Amino acid sequence: MPRIPSRFIPLLIVLAGALFYFPFLGRVHLFDWDEINFAESAREMIVTGNYTRVQINFQPFWEKPPLFFWMQVLAMKTFGIGEYAARFPNAVVGVVTLVVLFGIGRQLVDRRFGLLWALAYFGSLTPHLYFKSGIIDPTFNLFIFLGVWFISRAVAAYGSASATRLAALSGLFVGLAVLTKGPVGGLLVGLTFLIYWGFRRFRPILGFGNGALFFLCALAVASVWFGLELIKNGFWFFEEFLRYQVRLFSTPDAGHQQPFYYHFLVVLLGCFPMSLFAIRGFRHRFRPVVAGDRSERATGMADYKSAAGGGATAGGSDYKSGRAVERAEDFRFWMVILFWVVMILFSIVKTKIVHYSSMAWFPVSFLAATVLYAYLNGELKWNRWLTVGIALIGGVLALAIAALPVIGLYTDQLIPYVKDRFAAANLTAPVEWDGWEWVIGLAYGLLIAWALWFRSRRPVLGTVALFLATPLLLWFVLPVIVPKIERYTQGAVIDFYEAKQEQDIYIEPIGYKSYAHLFYFRKQPQTNPNSYREDWLINGPVDKPTFFVTRNINLDQYRYNPNLEVIGEESGFVFLRRKPSFIK
Repeated sequence: MPRIPSRFIPLLIVLAGALFYFPFLGRVHLFDWDEINFAESAREMIVTGNYTRVQINFQPFWEKPPLFFWMQVLAMKTFGIGEYAARFPNAVVGVVTLVVLFGIGRQLVDRRFGLLWALAYFGSLTPHLYFKSGIIDPTFNLFIFLGVWFISRAVAAYGSASATRLAALSGLFVGLAVLTKGPVGGLLVGLTFLIYWGFRRFRPILGFGNGALFFLCALAVASVWFGLELIKNGFWFFEEFLRYQVRLFSTPDAGHQQPFYYHFLVVLLGCFPMSLFAIRGFRHRFRPVVAGDRSERATGMADYKSAAGGGATAGGSDYKSGRAVERAEDFRFWMVILFWVVMILFSIVKTKIVHYSSMAWFPVSFLAATVLYAYLNGELKWNRWLTVGIALIGGVLALAIAALPVIGLYTDQLIPYVKDRFAAANLTAPVEWDGWEWVIGLAYGLLIAWALWFRSRRPVLGTVALFLATPLLLWFVLPVIVPKIERYTQGAVIDFYEAKQEQDIYIEPIGYKSYAHLFYFRKQPQTNPNSYREDWLINGPVDKPTFFVTRNINLDQYRYNPNLEVIGEESGFVFLRRKPSFIK
């Protein structure tokens, strides 16, 4: 890697993250469901002034704890209620994640490995994209990863004084994970630890006091909210929260029933290109080379031993003795276990959504970094299948990005072949394509091809180019192409909601699930409890003008209701209202 003074590397990582993560966060509306769902919970905290109770539609929402919503609240109070503020916390977490990966990688091995690890995560498709989103998982995953990291260090420091501090830190981050998304945060770390312990034949690897401190720290942090809710509202809210978690694991949510192998395919394609390198990392044992900057390695090992409670010598001899290799290989084992825990657990879960397996991105990035490190140090040769895999997936992705604008220009010819009436109507949205957007996909494909060709001449520069290609692609796609795609999928309905803001009316989607009306209508708390009932809004004696949104495929069940009249239809969405004679 290029020679950069070590003290400047974290700053350069922060600048790179800021350059790629923060621009264009507010360029496109939030997407239904999850982005809007979470932003709406934060907005309702601000509207009601109640920051301890998570709500949706001003009703108790027991699916998620509040930590991420608190982060969004802070951003909304700084930047105003909107898309930029909703996505801002994850952009910050993205920068922090890159710095964390570099720091841990440097402790484990050296500066080069830390940079490669951060680069692998930064330069892969969904890991990069999700730091520009408003969903919970990027923040949740960082806390889980840090929980696993510190518990692995506590195990490595078994019997020393520092094991206590490391176990406490692990408990702290596990508690934050639970406070972010619920008990699954503790479950992932706990299963990983138990499986690791099993492979060690259940020999003592963590002192009883250290384990107790871990649980106490995790419980204390989680109780900041869970305990407060229990004290304030009794067991009913807690019971509903746990009941939802069980239902999520055992019952498929509508539209999210997928085959068992779903998450494996998602990780393979979504984590391109690091996923292709990671495949070899499962069987490649970690063997850091001795050649290189001896002083840097000595510093890295001294830092590592200080964190783990050991006593590395200052001359880098730990590498010659193999103890540092053993520690790096041991952490690789933790990452392999964590990967399989995540993939198997969420393959068993009935509801399958892309980001459910996103915790696997951390071990995938680590395994990819080990292969990249060995390749650049001459320990591994570049396989032909790797070239074929990168060319194939990169080529398909480039072709898809290039094809989207072309399809947009010729939607009229495409519509007759679309069998789904709602999707066909979506394509009638008035979207203006400039005609040059396909160049973005072409440029991406050419950069991938150039990186593959150049890596045989200059391996380091070729590797950097390969992992910069995807961030550069997203940097252009998000402000240029995604807003146009969003116009097809939800533009018309969000325009309708925004046009009704500040009007004293009822407005609800019917026939399908959505949170868009809450956030983009800026719904306020309702004084009439009947207004939360769909049957009352449609057939009851409503006390305000009432509007509804449905999809064209659901219209038949409302078309002949004498209380409703169609007032418009656009891009597959149908807009209805209660006839004035029925409004009292």
